[in-house]
Amino acid sequence: MSDILSISTSPFLHSPSTTSKIMWEVVFTLIPVLGIAFYYFGLSAILVTLAATLGCLLTEWLFDPRHERALKDGSAVLTGILLAFCLPPGFPLWMAFLGGVVSIGIGKVIWGGLGQNIFNPALVGRAFLQSAFPAAITTWENPDGRFFSVRGTNLALPFWKGEAVDAVATATPLAKMKFDHAATPIWDMLIGHTGGSLGETSALLLLLAGVYLIFRKIVNWRIPVSILLAVVLPAALFYWIDPSKYPSPQFMLLSGGLLLGAVYMATDMATSPMTSKGLWIYGIGIGILVVLIRLWGGLPEGVMYAILLMNAATPLIDRATQNRVYGH
Repeated sequence: MSDILSISTSPFLHSPSTTSKIMWEVVFTLIPVLGIAFYYFGLSAILVTLAATLGCLLTEWLFDPRHERALKDGSAVLTGILLAFCLPPGFPLWMAFLGGVVSIGIGKVIWGGLGQNIFNPALVGRAFLQSAFPAAITTWENPDGRFFSVRGTNLALPFWKGEAVDAVATATPLAKMKFDHAATPIWDMLIGHTGGSLGETSALLLLLAGVYLIFRKIVNWRIPVSILLAVVLPAALFYWIDPSKYPSPQFMLLSGGLLLGAVYMATDMATSPMTSKGLWIYGIGIGILVVLIRLWGGLPEGVMYAILLMNAATPLIDRATQNRVYGH
């Protein structure tokens, strides 16, 4: 019996981790965040998440030649959940679905599919919704313990204004600080008892999820650490200069979508730099842009735009920080 020599191309080292396993593990870490969103905002949190996720799944299924990837690799599910976490609880379901379609269609498919996109798909969908429906996406509600009733215009028909269902408009902590100079208690932001997007519910849960993902080596620690440092240090300086005008560094850290963006959005492997030095530049750039937009921009929040801008800069950062080839 003759021996058979098997010849294959590199790499020869194999890891038990796969794209599918990583995606689904990240999805599982978001389940507690969705649970606390349901606790504060009730059924609307689940409905908005399902609508956004369904839009992502259907779009990826339509553009997948084998019609399999959408249900297997978990990337579409993750994109849908992250998009939903950027939306208010009373957001119309048809708009959330449309946002999911744009997230996959324009944010991923047209670039060549998974791993080829240069912008975070969920943030592409969110940016589209921000531009197309600015009033709906900035209508917030306070958590009030209504578990099994819809909110705002969840059930509005497409392109109809609709009537709000028991909606009580409120302002987010960032809006209160920017326009009224009114601070929100740190404890309320830590546990999520504030108005805002579904993913802004509990800073504590997001911090714990970030620690877990870093421990599992799914998230490169340099990105969230550099972002948070680049936000907290300037915020501490400005707060020291004039505490009556500028928010505290604790407020800047726990408010808005900073932690959601730092842990889940900015760390997207396809849209972040590949070198260690590049990751620091990328994260610091995001943090500085967030501070600039929050303190002096026209909008109370700037995480989405900061990440998208640094996504666009990622190829340039990779080129400038590429490792020196041995012998040159």
